[in-house]
Amino acid sequence: MLRWQLILRFLAAVQLLPALESGEETLVGGQAVLEGVMMRSPHAWGIAVRKPSGEIVTHSEPLERPSEQHKWMGWPVVRGVITLGHAMKLGFRALKFSANAALEEIPVSDKDGAPGKKIEISGWMAGLNMAFSVAFFIFMYKYLPLLATTELKRVNPVFGQQFVFNLVDGLIRIAMFLLFVWGVSLWKDIRRVYEYHGAEHKTVFAFENGDPLQTAPVQKYSTYHPRCGTSFLMTVMILSMFVYMAIPVQTFWARFGIRIALLPVIAGVSYEIIRFAAKHRGSLFALMTAPGLWLQRITTKPPDDREVECAIVALDEAMVLEKQHGGELVIA
Repeated sequence: MLRWQLILRFLAAVQLLPALESGEETLVGGQAVLEGVMMRSPHAWGIAVRKPSGEIVTHSEPLERPSEQHKWMGWPVVRGVITLGHAMKLGFRALKFSANAALEEIPVSDKDGAPGKKIEISGWMAGLNMAFSVAFFIFMYKYLPLLATTELKRVNPVFGQQFVFNLVDGLIRIAMFLLFVWGVSLWKDIRRVYEYHGAEHKTVFAFENGDPLQTAPVQKYSTYHPRCGTSFLMTVMILSMFVYMAIPVQTFWARFGIRIALLPVIAGVSYEIIRFAAKHRGSLFALMTAPGLWLQRITTKPPDDREVECAIVALDEAMVLEKQHGGELVIA
């Protein structure tokens, strides 16, 4: 029973992956995982997970920045797509590590009561779940809102107007996203993931302000951070409404195709907006990212000291490798 409960937590956390991670090549960021935190610096990443026994297990590896391998990957907009893809891949590996850390302590026995084979999230299972997550995202946030708005157009012609159609489509998309992140927050296990998300944000704030990476100084900071993946997703959804309004296509499948084809472009532009807004809090773009900060009232929760400890250990693990492999670290 515990095994399947943990696997369900893993599946739910993967669906939340874009909202839990923050991607930026030159800054410190991170992601909440199952009973732990992954922290990333420009040239390294580290993860700390608390096992059911209370022991904290860690793992760290050096990273290569995409823009240092290929200059074109550092171009504006392009760098957003590349960095976010890189962050999602890394975040998925971190989630897999955290799930397997917990599975190690779940007793397994065969039908005769003898110790059985250790259970873990295998490569094929992880790949299948990632494919399901992509399909879920497209179905949930592209296909269903478009289908619902198309049906509304048949009920009342006013919904067929370009501006109204895409506005309603966007509002339905946002409502479904809000309902999903709120609904899973009612699950106790996912609420703990949101607490680790808050611990990650507090630790990043403390690092950015040069405070000691100790529990008490870290706990004084807010759980709401402007570079959070939640803010990114909300910016994508808001920006997409205006982009779709500017493209005069009318058929269902043409609209659906446009929504898929333009997703990388909208994601890249949203990345630039988030990046700019994080450094210019009084700008107009900062107002655009405000809904994402409000939404963090759901996707982050106040962590306890043990959860903050995991975040600190994860960042320490990353910074050890950063000093060995890194270059200049930019502080926002």
